[in-house]
Amino acid sequence: MNYKIEILSGISQINAPEWNALTDGSPILNHAFLTALEATGCVGPGTGWQPYPLTVKDGNRLVGAVPLYLKSHSYGEYVFDWAWADAFERNGLSYYPKLLAAIPFTPVTGVRLMSRDGHIQELMAQVLAERMEHHSLSSVHILFPNHDCSQILENSNWIKRVGVQFRWENESFTDFEDFLSRLAHDKRKKIHQERKKIMAAGINCRKLTGASISRDDWDFFFRCYENTYYQHHSTPYLTREFFYALGERMPQQVLLVLAERAGKPIAAALNLFNGEALYGRYWGAVEYVPGLHFELCYYQAQEFCIDRGIRYFEGGAQGEHKLARGFRPRATCSFHKIAHPEFEAAIRQFVRHEAKGMDVYHNELEERAPYKSGT
Repeated sequence: MNYKIEILSGISQINAPEWNALTDGSPILNHAFLTALEATGCVGPGTGWQPYPLTVKDGNRLVGAVPLYLKSHSYGEYVFDWAWADAFERNGLSYYPKLLAAIPFTPVTGVRLMSRDGHIQELMAQVLAERMEHHSLSSVHILFPNHDCSQILENSNWIKRVGVQFRWENESFTDFEDFLSRLAHDKRKKIHQERKKIMAAGINCRKLTGASISRDDWDFFFRCYENTYYQHHSTPYLTREFFYALGERMPQQVLLVLAERAGKPIAAALNLFNGEALYGRYWGAVEYVPGLHFELCYYQAQEFCIDRGIRYFEGGAQGEHKLARGFRPRATCSFHKIAHPEFEAAIRQFVRHEAKGMDVYHNELEERAPYKSGT
């Protein structure tokens, strides 16, 4: 069968229903989310994230796609390859630009070779490698692919790199206390104490979705979001206009949690969700209150999942403190194709060694699970 394969200059050039039909339903893969990034300048010229989506058509029908970017740096990826880039540079080779199949600024596992047909997924993996060679690029990287994509890439001899994240599962809890009853006594006691301190501080939390999120709420959230980056001496990736667009384009998949004292907002946390999973994304505060981060980012979100019957709460990258809040470690992976043969061999050896250490780390995390024995 003859397929038409194209590289476009933006996901906005692709029909939204056709794109969404190929996704796994994640709000972060949604056409509205990705095109909001483009429309508000979070990706595109001058950002180091140049949209470069790959599409496959059977006649006029979209049958495959990859959320692909041409990258001139490695910021906002959550799979760190700075040492690889440095090694290239020290040997007089250019690591950038590189090809990246990923969701910008979002360490969430999901479909990356988007198709209902395994043969088309294999074709897209092959085309990515060919594009790398045709344009004399150093490498192509596929971050946080789901199981089906991973199997195809492993079978095609891509370099696999493993990692770990933390995920909470709603085991049909009737309420938050039912969830706490499954935890070991010391963990349950600590959470009760943390929540009591928040109440004693006179703080009230509100969960907002859809049209209940006002422009003033978004402005306050953005102030918190900026503050988080500035406290870490970093620069925010996303713009105020992006969050406005998010609220306009996909309001029913946005959860904004506000913490208020005496009617005045002091902190905010943003999540995206669908019927299956909630994705914790950003948080910030204009006033420091001990334990407020845990209340806003974890307990309020867990309550929301229980109330809505949402099964998973994806906690994102890093954060061993999530274990004590009921999260469990979950393996993640990325796949890499390196053009230079000697660097390809060296990186393949490096990730094999790294994987051994990651296995040990994952097992240590499992041993620290917060649930009662036998749960």
